[in-house]
Amino acid sequence: MSKLEFKDVSKSFVRLDNNSITTALDDINFEIHDGEFVSIVGPSGCGKSTILRLIAGLIFPTTGNINLDNKEIEGPSSRRGMVFQKSTLFPWLTVGENVGFSGELKNEEKVSDQAIDQMLEKVGLLDFKDSYPSNLSGGMAQRVSLIRTLINKPEVLLLDEPLGALDAFTRMNMQDEILRLWNEEKNMTIMVTHDVDEAVYMSTKVIVMEPRPGRIKGIVPIDLEYPRKRTSKEFMAYRNELLDMLDI
Repeated sequence: MSKLEFKDVSKSFVRLDNNSITTALDDINFEIHDGEFVSIVGPSGCGKSTILRLIAGLIFPTTGNINLDNKEIEGPSSRRGMVFQKSTLFPWLTVGENVGFSGELKNEEKVSDQAIDQMLEKVGLLDFKDSYPSNLSGGMAQRVSLIRTLINKPEVLLLDEPLGALDAFTRMNMQDEILRLWNEEKNMTIMVTHDVDEAVYMSTKVIVMEPRPGRIKGIVPIDLEYPRKRTSKEFMAYRNELLDMLDI
């Protein structure tokens, strides 16, 4: 079973405008296990996205260690797939070609049409296989971005506010879509969000951050069965607990 560990992690950046040092994260410690869906919430600038970039291997900690299965993360890997807030599809490739391109990078061989069709069918976009990204709505493009990452079957799925740019109705539908795919794969999933309701609706536990330098204020397990009812007393109790921790 996979396990991700942050041990005494800090991250600082040098500002080029005045050569000063900004500490984005300080003394970060947590563990996440295979099959968990963890959300990270907190105010802007508290280092939520920095944590994802550290896990992805796009940047490195200033101090401390980040280990996956007792091995230090030393750079990007297909074991860790990331989906960003805005879809990053190649506009000159069709939907099917976009999905297949990611798999080809990992496997160094052409992804079968059958595999691409299966992924597109999972998110209801098989009819758009030969369409270009410019012909897709925001929600459709984000679904393509999601399965383009999932086709690699990453052990760790990183979601950096993937639904932030969507309207409320599309966002709720995408929440259910992500949960359905997560339930099928049971991979470790870590999502940054500003939406407390979204965190309670989707997560097995929530990491609450406090402002810069970013530190962990608390970790709240969400002990609710799926699918969750947003208006239940239990749901609202978790929501209020998180809002109180965030001083909102």
